[in-house]
Amino acid sequence: MSKANEQSPRSARAGMWVEISRTVLEPGARAPQVPQDTQRVPLQMRVKGFAVHDGEVGQTMTVRTPTGRSLSGALEEVEPAYTHGFGAPVPELLGIGRELRALLTASGPADE
Repeated sequence: MSKANEQSPRSARAGMWVEISRTVLEPGARAPQVPQDTQRVPLQMRVKGFAVHDGEVGQTMTVRTPTGRSLSGALEEVEPAYTHGFGAPVPELLGIGRELRALLTASGPADE
């Protein structure tokens, strides 16, 4: 399934930032210790990188990653955004930095 939306271009030119996907393991080919519900779905790889050649969404595309690797897969999205986050703040963790600085200040300079 493509993450591309209506505003996302459907074709890419060489050098554009794109995302590809590829099935790494088919259902049933996963390690035996993987839960059954996970074993029933394919393991998918998604990679962002720079298009090596022109292509259309859905076609096979080769990309060069920022680390220099060349990988191929189905072109999913052209000019994809980073959409991950770190979730909501955890109230119990919010004051840790302030508490740690207070403890370090109270204990005095570190022995060298």
